[in-house]
Amino acid sequence: MQIDKLRGKTLDQLFEAILSLQDVEECYRFFDDLATMNEVQSLAQRLEVARMLEEGHTYQKIEADTGASTATISRVKRALNYGNDMYTEVLDRVQSYKMD
Repeated sequence: MQIDKLRGKTLDQLFEAILSLQDVEECYRFFDDLATMNEVQSLAQRLEVARMLEEGHTYQKIEADTGASTATISRVKRALNYGNDMYTEVLDRVQSYKMD
């Protein structure tokens, strides 16, 4: 994993902080304090790109709907094809939460 280069106490602290959040409202408040609007928007955009790629949408449709660059779409597609399968796993979990 690429992120192994960053692995350590401070990144563990960040991930543990995220895991401690109780609900979506706490996420909004935490990420409002933690990151810029552009950083949060970029993360949300990548997840939406992954969802749309998994549904079989074209790059043109994804670009039009999300405003993501083709470079971003390609990077997300590479992660879907060769990454750790976490986009798929997380999207499946979110979908199952919505169905409950």
